[in-house]
Amino acid sequence: MTHAPQLRIPATYMRGGTSKGVFFRLEDLPEAARVPGPARDALLMRVIGSPDPYGKHTDGMGGATSSTSKCVIISKSSRPDHDVDYLYGQVSIDTAFVDWSGNCGNLSTAVGPFAVANGFIEAERIPDHGTVEVRVWQANIGKTIVVHVPVANGEVQESGDFELDGVAFPAAEVVVEFMDPSDDEGDGGAMFPTGNLVDDLEVPGVGTLRATMISAGIPTVFVDAADIGYDGTELQPAINGDPAALVKFEAIRAHAALRMGLIEELAGAAKRQHTPKVAFVAPPKDYAASSGKAIAAGDIDLNVRALSMGKLHHAMMGTCAVAIAAAAAVPGTVVNLAAGGGERNAVTFGHPSGTLRVGAEARQVDGRWTVSKAVMSRSARVLMEGRVRVPAGTLDATG
Repeated sequence: MTHAPQLRIPATYMRGGTSKGVFFRLEDLPEAARVPGPARDALLMRVIGSPDPYGKHTDGMGGATSSTSKCVIISKSSRPDHDVDYLYGQVSIDTAFVDWSGNCGNLSTAVGPFAVANGFIEAERIPDHGTVEVRVWQANIGKTIVVHVPVANGEVQESGDFELDGVAFPAAEVVVEFMDPSDDEGDGGAMFPTGNLVDDLEVPGVGTLRATMISAGIPTVFVDAADIGYDGTELQPAINGDPAALVKFEAIRAHAALRMGLIEELAGAAKRQHTPKVAFVAPPKDYAASSGKAIAAGDIDLNVRALSMGKLHHAMMGTCAVAIAAAAAVPGTVVNLAAGGGERNAVTFGHPSGTLRVGAEARQVDGRWTVSKAVMSRSARVLMEGRVRVPAGTLDATG
């Protein structure tokens, strides 16, 4: 057999919020992978180590969870008043599939520091100390994200004392603004695709659930925890160790996708694993987070648990946090009611790893609700940089 050296591709391995992924500059990818298509998907799957029937990603950079099986492609923006274009690929773990249907809010945090460190921002805009605003075009969903990157001595500041539940070590705080975050998908492109704040969602085998289906940050369906037998304080083992529960949540997600107009037939949900998300909410209640940290009911407005790629998330997806903030800001949604109802522009919610505060500015325009901005604080850090290797012939196998 003729020996073929591996491809060596410049890459950066980064943590953003409670996720991590492999970041590429578009120009550094092999030519065939610089455009959407089978070659790009094959490359990213091989980088991550998918599909892996063992579910471990031993032969790739992935971590065999939805939070760690991610790739990002960054390029100089072609959009006016933006610095970079950001394209996000959620790589399936056990099937040959890359989902391009949504964004990763956590990795959005890391896009700003990556852009600064990789020369996408003009030097004169970067202060010696302070922050630099990076305007990001999120290419998957066609939205603007503004990342406020801390700077020290003219370089990205990564160390600091900001603590983020779900991340073991403190780092520098990065403020992220999701501008006009409604996803504009589904029937009519409304923030509430069905036209209702609350719907009766019929799910065969589960029942009829009162649900808020929203497209803000990422398409999400929210249901009351009590309606499906939970109290909102569950941690990962309670859900992920229960195969029947996972089947139930996937059924809820699929039927919500159909009602939201994201798919044309129920079977289409299997090809759209990243969206919509499914989450359940409950009023505040004391619980112990996965780290053992005590979370007091008096310190939160509500509890939220969300699933990503078929499993309960260990913390909270950033885009789903945007959806939580948007839904909480609209009186009468199941999220708003779980938080106590009324008008509010920010909530602190409990999740499996701790708590998170998010804010949103919601208003009605011509009888339709819209959110102009959602804001949260995260952190980001470079874990490794250099070159990632994939076997030669990875791209050739696509055609």
